[in-house]
Amino acid sequence: MRRIFIVAGSILALVIVGVGGYILFFAHRASVAVAPPEQVAFPTGTSTGPVGAVVGTSTAPVVVQPASTASSTQPHLVQIAAGPVVPGVVVFDATTTSTSTVSAVVRYIDRQSGNVYSYAVANGELSRLSNKTIPGIERATWLADGSLAYVQYLSAISGTTNTQTYALPANGIGGFFLAQDLSGIAVQGSKSILTLASGANGSAATYAKSDDSSPYTAFQTPLSSVVASFAGPSHYLIYTKPSVALGGYAFLVNKKTGAFSQIAGPLDGLVARASPDGTQILVSYVDAQGAMRLELVAVATHTATELPLATIASKCVWASDSASIYCGIPTNPPAASYPDDWYQGAVAFDDQIWKIDVAGRYAQLVLDFSKETGGQLDATALSVDPKNTVLSFVNKNDGSLWEYRF
Repeated sequence: MRRIFIVAGSILALVIVGVGGYILFFAHRASVAVAPPEQVAFPTGTSTGPVGAVVGTSTAPVVVQPASTASSTQPHLVQIAAGPVVPGVVVFDATTTSTSTVSAVVRYIDRQSGNVYSYAVANGELSRLSNKTIPGIERATWLADGSLAYVQYLSAISGTTNTQTYALPANGIGGFFLAQDLSGIAVQGSKSILTLASGANGSAATYAKSDDSSPYTAFQTPLSSVVASFAGPSHYLIYTKPSVALGGYAFLVNKKTGAFSQIAGPLDGLVARASPDGTQILVSYVDAQGAMRLELVAVATHTATELPLATIASKCVWASDSASIYCGIPTNPPAASYPDDWYQGAVAFDDQIWKIDVAGRYAQLVLDFSKETGGQLDATALSVDPKNTVLSFVNKNDGSLWEYRF
């Protein structure tokens, strides 16, 4: 009996220590719980052969599949392209002509050739849609339906270097140029675009239809170095380009009135991402010790909720229903000046993919890339389909493109 009491007392002491540690860790953070590991459906991966046919390329997707599953089950993790691919990928739902069923499709651009490729998630078929050669593309911004990408690249004419923005249809036919030297472009759905031109006298944003027709000035600001995007149906989001040496600010701009309202800042290295419905802003920054921080700002109240995970918001994507966020979270980030060193390629991360549930207020591990593949992941250009069943991402370490099925 005495031995039973001793064992019971030891177990109780361990529980108290565990609870105390949790309280100590989260005492100064928001009430966001991290889901226990047993709630994470996480397969142990092994490499197998390719799935499906590959059309228009000699390189088949590489499949990483749970060792305990048979070939009749779909793999969780697939390397679509060894890369390098252009940062900027779209995942959307499309109806296949052969079966009349809706399936997720991943579209991307090969960086070396500028050719457009399409990957059908259901059967693993990879096909080249265009053979239009546009070398040196630095980034691509896709319409939500995958029909067109706005690609940006540098061109040198008569000794002058300019930034070109070209609207590239997925089939490579009938593209057109937008204004020169645009500093950024954002899309909303498949019908609207927001372009940004910046100079010594400030920045001006232009709203237009996706074919660049019916343009009008969305807003102007004396700030000469900003990033702009859509923030729901009634606002734009702009923030100062991030640097550890700069106390950055984020603003909402009313679409009707053009009025600015500060939503965050001053915060060093600030990066912001608005939810599709415009009700929440994901903000990353670095604190006084240089450590990365991540928080959610409610637009209605301007209240900030610190999250128990840390990364750069550029490594995150909102789900289309605004209920969750998927992020590449570095496991042991090296000491560096963030986010500058990461953007410049001076440091690389070893990421896990986490899901942040906004309504449920918890974070959950989705993918431990190193355990699946034995390699390291520095996740960027994340994209998720409207049904939240497929996540794609680019590994910044080698430019490879991956697809993960939940």
